[in-house]
Amino acid sequence: MRQVSIVGIGQVPVQKVYGQSLRWLGATAVRQAMADAGVDRVDGLFAGNMLSDELQNQKHLAALIADEAGLFGIEALQVRAATATGAAALRMAYLAVASGEADLAVAVGVEKMSEGAATPALAKALDARQEVIAGATLISKNADLMRLYMERHGMPEDGLVNFAVNAHQNALTNPNALFHKKISARDVRQSRHIVPPIRLLDCSPICDGAAAVILAPRNEARAYTDRPVHILASSVATDRFRVADRANPLALEAARLSAQKAFRLANINQLDISFYEVHDAFSIMACLLLEAVGFAGPGQGWHLAADKEIGLRGKIPIATMGGLKARGHPIGATALYQACEIVQQLTEQAGKNQVKNAQIGLLQSVGGAAATVLTHVFGM
Repeated sequence: MRQVSIVGIGQVPVQKVYGQSLRWLGATAVRQAMADAGVDRVDGLFAGNMLSDELQNQKHLAALIADEAGLFGIEALQVRAATATGAAALRMAYLAVASGEADLAVAVGVEKMSEGAATPALAKALDARQEVIAGATLISKNADLMRLYMERHGMPEDGLVNFAVNAHQNALTNPNALFHKKISARDVRQSRHIVPPIRLLDCSPICDGAAAVILAPRNEARAYTDRPVHILASSVATDRFRVADRANPLALEAARLSAQKAFRLANINQLDISFYEVHDAFSIMACLLLEAVGFAGPGQGWHLAADKEIGLRGKIPIATMGGLKARGHPIGATALYQACEIVQQLTEQAGKNQVKNAQIGLLQSVGGAAATVLTHVFGM
């Protein structure tokens, strides 16, 4: 297997509603990434999108985006892993280049969540016959986890507020973020309950966006850019599908297993990580992921936020450009935005959001209620 590097990135600013089409968004991000890499052709395109067939009545999206981008004749495949779909597209592009099947591949993610009822469509990432039929949603499942965490570990209901505060603070200086509004701990506490104990400001927003990265073999990467970012590891693991079937619902086994595998592949441990682009779709998920990866012990993840150790100058910076909470979470595009942001951090192009001496970036993406978790490690 060949080593793989990112040589170009493209991001369309996240918006609440885009008037442009799904194909336009995806092709625009692809063209931006190709221009950044200085190429006019790739061998393969791997598109991440979760909801287009339900919200836009559109299947076969990868070929549609390739056509819109003028990339006739190439391999173009759509990839899905529920809410980790963008990371799945990244992994497939990575494997295509690593295996030698492609010398240049683009991973693109795109989502238009504004066109239709996104919440019930997202719920289909759960068990349709045993959970969705009973009214479960991703919000209600995360509310269950937060309630259990509070009961087991004695965390107050407002123990997670700094996850949202930190994300919004970092989004202020990210031009691609949806929200450019600072919020306070009081704002989070006073926001309305969605499913108790989860409040509105504990949740990532419904939004539209697209992002893409160009991948090349590491030994050829400098032909495209002076500062390639290397993918040191890519891994994926699964857990019991239903949260109720897990021995310990608060221990995200898929996150732990995929992180451990990625760390072995990259020959690092969590102490080597400079910053962590976490899947903070809900504050409780960010907390549990910090524990699963080993940045905190069981029941201690919330203290990292409460003690403000997750900020840009903290012990473990997370959501450095706003995260899912404030940059936005257009499902299929989310991990590709995060990959672009990791490139910006590692190449010292993150501006006011720059993490000092950033050497290794960690990306984790959660599918459904953490039944699937993908981990990617990046370095220079």
